Amino acid sequence: MREGLGLNVLTICGSARAGSYNAALLRALPLLAPGEMAFTASIPVINIPHYDFDLQNASGPPAAVMELAGTIREADAVLIVSPEYNYSVPGLLKNAIDWISRVPKQPLANKPVLIQSVSNGILGGARMQYHLRQVLVALDARVFTKPEVMVGLAASKFDETGKLVDEATQALIRTQLAGFLAFAKEQPTP
Repeated sequence: MREGLGLNVLTICGSARAGSYNAALLRALPLLAPGEMAFTASIPVINIPHYDFDLQNASGPPAAVMELAGTIREADAVLIVSPEYNYSVPGLLKNAIDWISRVPKQPLANKPVLIQSVSNGILGGARMQYHLRQVLVALDARVFTKPEVMVGLAASKFDETGKLVDEATQALIRTQLAGFLAFAKEQPTP
C-alpha cells in the first residue's frame, strides 16, 4: 500500500457473460467499500488465449498475459469475483491463472487476494471459492478467508438493472471489505 494513497485493488471477473451478476457485484463495490479503497478493473479474462506450453516455450507468455501480470504487480491487492461452473472455477478464470503462474517473478506471491462469488443457486459459489483458494495458495497469494461473501439466489438480490439491492448482502460486503483492508495493510510474514 502506497503511503497516503489508499489501497489500489485490481478486480478480476471470472465471468464473460454480458448480464453477469458477478460483474454487477463488481460494479457495486465502490459504494460499499471504505473510502481508502480504489478499484481498477483488469483486462477481461476472455482476452487471454488458452494456455499452451509449446507457445510459452516458443515465444513466452502472450501480451495479454503480461499485461495482466503487470497490473497484478502494480496493484496493492486483488479481488476476484466469479461464478461457479460445475462445482469449480470457470475455465476462463483458471486459464488466466494458469498463464499467470508461468510468469517469472510470480505476481501473486504475497499479494493480498479477496474472493467473492455470485450464483443463482443457494450455495452462492461456495465450491468454486474453495477450489480457487487452493490454486491461489499454491501461488503463494495471501488469501483473505473471513468473512466470506457467497451471494446465492442472485435474482432475488439484484434488481432488473443489475443493481445490488439486498441490504443484508450489502452489509456483509461492507464488513468483508473493511476486514480485507486491514488484512491487506498487514505485512506478510517472511
